[in-house]
Amino acid sequence: MCAMTDARAPAPPHLSPPLVALFAFTCGAIVGNLYYAQPIIELIAPDVGLSQTTASLIVSLTQVGYVAGMVFITPLLDLFENKRLILVTLGLAFASLILSATAQNGGLFLFVAFLTGLGAVSVQMLIPLAAHLSPEETRGRTVGKIMAGLLTGILLSRPLSSFVADHLGWRSVFFIAAGLMIAIGLVLALTLPQRRPTHTASYGALLRSMASLWLSQPVLRQRSLLQATMFGAFSLFWTAVPMELFRAFHLSQSQIALFALSGAAGALAAPLSGWLGDAGHGAKVTLLGLIGAALAMLSGTVPALISILALMVAGIVLDACVQLTMIQGQRAIYGLDPHSRGRLNGLYMASIFVGGAIGSAVASPLYGLGGWTAIAVAGTVAPVIGLVLFLNGERKTASSPAPSR
Repeated sequence: MCAMTDARAPAPPHLSPPLVALFAFTCGAIVGNLYYAQPIIELIAPDVGLSQTTASLIVSLTQVGYVAGMVFITPLLDLFENKRLILVTLGLAFASLILSATAQNGGLFLFVAFLTGLGAVSVQMLIPLAAHLSPEETRGRTVGKIMAGLLTGILLSRPLSSFVADHLGWRSVFFIAAGLMIAIGLVLALTLPQRRPTHTASYGALLRSMASLWLSQPVLRQRSLLQATMFGAFSLFWTAVPMELFRAFHLSQSQIALFALSGAAGALAAPLSGWLGDAGHGAKVTLLGLIGAALAMLSGTVPALISILALMVAGIVLDACVQLTMIQGQRAIYGLDPHSRGRLNGLYMASIFVGGAIGSAVASPLYGLGGWTAIAVAGTVAPVIGLVLFLNGERKTASSPAPSR
């Protein structure tokens, strides 16, 4: 692992409540870029000349771009001034959204989908920067509030995209999102604190050090894999539930969009998770989140219990549990090495979104094979795997001295 020092002032600025709120809103708005296309693919595909088969690549390439950004761009946080990097990636997000709104052929749109994912990685620069600017005793609460904004953005982006596309056309979705990126960029340029890390390694050495971090930090591995199972269940649920609502309950697209809005209530768990983590209850909160997610999905294995209300409650509980465990994971990895937070966060979030991509990819085949029961079974198994990983890690911690998390 490369040696580094942090050239910040002795008393770095702490995040004020308005700046925390700005970070939360910004993360939610930017992460929405990953999901705007998902519910309106059937509108986009014929307009740009994509077949039904190739149109599904839009979502996949966006996720691939996002993971690539976390692996190859977020490590730059540990090399270069953070504010400038964030503004540059916001510029990339703006350009990709404009190209999406004006694309006239499928090949270009697919390429731009990858760039859209790449540009959205500024989210994963803002979160470690917020952690860096927050004192240890309040870091969990700060990250929790920002992650609540991020999850809200994920949950609201799909229904908002559907509503805008219904009334103004699908291209308007991307034009509006591009305008939002410009507004956010101007506000951040005026308000975002600077952070200038110093380094003694090249970019190549920094990338190689990510492998060392993964191999040398068992907490990073455990938390990354655990959260990948949770986000896999999350993506599985929210990809499959529109199919269930449409086919079993005959809801319209607008009604399905309203259902999705209810899931945003789960984001309220993020600040609570941060507060409990700061109070020293991280392990209990993680355990609660894993068990709660498994039970939420398990309820769907009983056909007599399946209703619109039951699905809504399951979605809210699942979203809350994902937030509970995600915040505890971030608290744990941010405490491992303050000088490596950009790389640690990149590895952590890349693992999570790989899990999410798997959950989304298997949703349609599973639903086709066994309906909602198959989705519920798979969604139960995923957090149970995470629970086994967590308990195994706790057992190892109890049997050998290790830093508390």
